Amino acid sequence: MSDNIRRNMALFPMGIVMKLTDLTARQIRYYEQHELIHPARTEGKQRLFSFNDVDRLLEIKALIEQGLNIAGIKQVISMKGEPAERTEITNKSEQARKELTDKQLHQLLKQQLLHPGSSRMGDTALIRGELSRFFH
Repeated sequence: MSDNIRRNMALFPMGIVMKLTDLTARQIRYYEQHELIHPARTEGKQRLFSFNDVDRLLEIKALIEQGLNIAGIKQVISMKGEPAERTEITNKSEQARKELTDKQLHQLLKQQLLHPGSSRMGDTALIRGELSRFFH
């Protein structure tokens, strides 16, 4: 499975993303409303987020902590030339997601945490140490 497919695979429901990012559901929906993120939707309309979505949310959170507003964040993201990719539930990604066991998913997340430089956003992705509290 390629790294791009793995990073765009819709895996995490809202509750998990809230714990990973320390953002509220309202904040996450607000960023989606402003088209900063594009989580996938299940047939039942539940949001599912990818690693890239979590990366983007952590980046947004860091920019807000630095004092930027939504307009400023949009400018920073557009200057980077990284449009928010739509996380889609494709047949291939859905099949791969279903084949992942909880242990494999845990390992995949841990790998992303331990090696954030391998992501497309570099060291800002899954801010080092911030999510390590979820692993014992």
